[in-house]
Amino acid sequence: MKKILWICAVPLLVLSSCTKHIEKYNDETKRPVEVTGGPLLTNATINLVDGLASASVNTNVFRFTVQQWAMTTYQDEVNYDFFTRRIPDAWWSRYYKDVLADLKAAKAAVTAIPDKDILPEVRANQAAVIDITEVLSYSILVNSFGNIPYSQAVDIGNVFFPEYDDASTVFSDLLTRLNADIAAITPAAEGFEPAQDLLGGGDMAKWFMLANSLKLRMGMTLADIDPSTAKTAVEEAAPNVISSNDENVFLSYLESPPNSNPLYDDIVLGNRREYIATELIMEYLQGWSDPRIDQFFVPNTSAGEFAGSISGKVSTRSSFSLPNGNISNPTAPALVFDWTEMEFLKAEAIERGFAVEGTAEGHYNDGIKASIFWWMVNINDSAEIDAQAAVDAYLAQPGVAYATAAGDWKEKIGTQKWLGLYNRPYEAWTEQRRLDYPVLKEAFAPISGYPNRLPYPAIEQQVNGGSYTKAAAEIGGDKVEVKLFWDIN
Repeated sequence: MKKILWICAVPLLVLSSCTKHIEKYNDETKRPVEVTGGPLLTNATINLVDGLASASVNTNVFRFTVQQWAMTTYQDEVNYDFFTRRIPDAWWSRYYKDVLADLKAAKAAVTAIPDKDILPEVRANQAAVIDITEVLSYSILVNSFGNIPYSQAVDIGNVFFPEYDDASTVFSDLLTRLNADIAAITPAAEGFEPAQDLLGGGDMAKWFMLANSLKLRMGMTLADIDPSTAKTAVEEAAPNVISSNDENVFLSYLESPPNSNPLYDDIVLGNRREYIATELIMEYLQGWSDPRIDQFFVPNTSAGEFAGSISGKVSTRSSFSLPNGNISNPTAPALVFDWTEMEFLKAEAIERGFAVEGTAEGHYNDGIKASIFWWMVNINDSAEIDAQAAVDAYLAQPGVAYATAAGDWKEKIGTQKWLGLYNRPYEAWTEQRRLDYPVLKEAFAPISGYPNRLPYPAIEQQVNGGSYTKAAAEIGGDKVEVKLFWDIN
């Protein structure tokens, strides 16, 4: 009997032992208990810029939408099919989940630092950097979809079915926040550590310039719908924006994945060789003997000539030009703000009667110069003297010169800006919608009219149906043809 009792006791001893030590299995040894603001900012920045730079048909299809690239085989996205691969879902999720959620956590982390451990001006600078990045991210969402969750967004655990805010109201609040961020920056004080701050490198003077460049962009976005607000924003920002290629803001990538340029991942590692030039971009590049043509593309393999395909039509790769490999190097920089964009914005501002220093023609010329120099000198290491000669020859053509180029100022600026924003497809899409130039060709077999916006994600219709239905009704229907609030022409 004693022997039987002893055997029965063994499971009790084992259970007691397991109860005592089982808690250790709840420890997430590979997950930090607390994350500081710097690494969260870093991760958010990478996800933000990766989305803008990518050419994946699952992520960023705007090179097709603005007809700078076409595809040889798969024509869904080129013909405006955004549903098969759920592109709106991926774009929405990236900026809400992978960018804004991290930025919100970063802001909380900076706020929680004890006063004894951080100088007030450093805390203010770090908070400004985070908020400027938030403003940029929300502006991308607004300009992609229209009305979006904003006041109730990224409130995980508290708001499960966020309402959508009016797009113009969101945009106005973003400008208010941006003004406060600019005022809060102390350029001479520290911000985040340089290795954590991938856009500014820890230099708050650069963040002051970046914020003003964003303000100039956002101000001009409102120019047709709210010229008074646009005028104020533009005139305040213009003296403090990027004014040389040396000041361009970009993400520097590394040699190896997952920290290499997304185009390297998409084109080289993914062996995606179906990206080709469009007929439209080749017409402009060849028609004006553009010195950037061999920076943008390479001759075809069938005849050694530059050639572009009809957007949306199945094509033979050997017959058309492929993108130059300089953009798919693993370390190729991904521009976020540049001198080219700022000069064209200033040219437009002057044409609209805003008090910006210089002339429209001078800024137009500098916008072209900035782009040619970026591609010939910064990307391809050509001599500056060769780049200047190329600029002079290009501007001397009647079809390019501001005084004689075809059309009104919108056509002149819009067309050259579209070329200047090559490989910046999201901004090229925004500016083409805003200025309506160049006039794009109809895709070969479109499933809809031209996409003026992305449709809301399917997941929103499924899990946040009430808010989705209201938002769709308020903007005039969840259709790609619906124009955003600032697109009134």
